Amino acid sequence: MGLSSLGIFHTLIGVTAIVAAVISFVKYGKINLERLTGKVYFYFTVITSLTSLGLSKLGGLNPGHGLSVFIVILVAAAYFLFRKRQGHNKARYYENFFLSFSFFLSLLPTVVETFTRIPVGHPLAKWPGDPLIAKTLLTIFVLFVIGSVYQYLKQRKINKSEA
Repeated sequence: MGLSSLGIFHTLIGVTAIVAAVISFVKYGKINLERLTGKVYFYFTVITSLTSLGLSKLGGLNPGHGLSVFIVILVAAAYFLFRKRQGHNKARYYENFFLSFSFFLSLLPTVVETFTRIPVGHPLAKWPGDPLIAKTLLTIFVLFVIGSVYQYLKQRKINKSEA
């Protein structure tokens, strides 16, 4: 697989963030920053995104680095809304979307890297444009859209009940 020490650390922290997000989605219907799973997702996603800036197969800056910076901006904005906009239920729509979108964006390089590396010696995909990767990313996108609509409707119901 040929991962550096930074690559191994990045991968372990990133996988932990993804697992925490999935658990939070299942338990709470969103990445809930009030709960341990949401906090783990937030902090580990920031660490994963920042450590990715030191990784590059191509050498130098690449679009993946820009994606990492954008993910940090999304989770930071969500955290700001969570901490500073308590009692402003309309802010929850944005908070939920920013966290879900950051999760979706995190899965893009995760799927590509995983499918082009695993199993070692005979990866599932030969290159990032492989149809298997495209189908997987499309499925993840559809789930993201469905999840976002679900979160919107759930938050709207919460907002109405508190009004």
